[in-house]
Amino acid sequence: MDMTISRVDPAFRDDVRRCFEEESHAIPARWLYDRAGSELFEQITELPEYYPTRTETALLESYCGDVADRGGKGRAVVEFGSGSSTKTPHLLRATQSAAYVPIDISGEFLAASAAQLQDQFPQLPIYPLEADFMRRINLPNEVAEMPKLGFFPGSTIGNMVARTSVDLLRFMRETLGIGSQLLIGFDRVKDPDVLVAAYDDSAGVTAQFSLNLLHRINREMDGDIAVDQFRHIATWNDLYARIEIYLEAQSDVSFSIEGRHHQMTKGQKIHIENSHKYGLRDARLMLRAGGWSPVKEWSDEKDYFSLILAEAHPHKNAP
Repeated sequence: MDMTISRVDPAFRDDVRRCFEEESHAIPARWLYDRAGSELFEQITELPEYYPTRTETALLESYCGDVADRGGKGRAVVEFGSGSSTKTPHLLRATQSAAYVPIDISGEFLAASAAQLQDQFPQLPIYPLEADFMRRINLPNEVAEMPKLGFFPGSTIGNMVARTSVDLLRFMRETLGIGSQLLIGFDRVKDPDVLVAAYDDSAGVTAQFSLNLLHRINREMDGDIAVDQFRHIATWNDLYARIEIYLEAQSDVSFSIEGRHHQMTKGQKIHIENSHKYGLRDARLMLRAGGWSPVKEWSDEKDYFSLILAEAHPHKNAP
């Protein structure tokens, strides 16, 4: 048996094969975040062009106390797609959390960031959970009876098309339960020049992040894609209110993945990410569609970014 192939996440293999064999030429953005991709993304968050992280962090510093006042202290904080958890300490301190459950698809990166956070909060019970948060998750037994506060920062919700975003919000509701709360970040619609620069930085770090997906295919699926024959492209689609990111072939290319041969012609693109932006009321409408009732919204002076606190109430019949 080929052990290299056997280690591949079956869902990752399916998505990669669908991309090239069914010629969908699209791979879901969640596969960008292996360990190398997660580390590159942390570099992106520190770039001068990338406003979301510093803007959201400032909002958390300013308003986490208000979140605690509205939601009550002593909840278990459950973070979906925790990454490095760099924003989380603001919330943990303000809410005097009873426990912390970071959830991430990259287990190695998750373990490292959870250990680092444990050093900052030695008395806080931390239960790292390696999982794909795009479905209902069974939380650790230790937090089952605790009131819960979900945390989904970074406008990660924007990586999904609307129907998937609503499905995710419903899964979060099922995971956290009735009476839980959710603090979630949404990136606002703004000048397209500002948006494109944030996803196509002058230092080329975002390009490395995108191209790492091809390196990952080569590493995990015994591929021989000539990565240097592809380039990163970020463009604004005004009709869909989103940044779209592609990998474009710079020449006719042939390659194999797990022994299967594929080819792309010059100019063909692989669609690897969307980043949807939201108008003043769009995010609240999406939350309601997902079963969450908005409680409070905060934004920065430029209206670049917003944080929304929502609650999971029992469903009721209209009106």
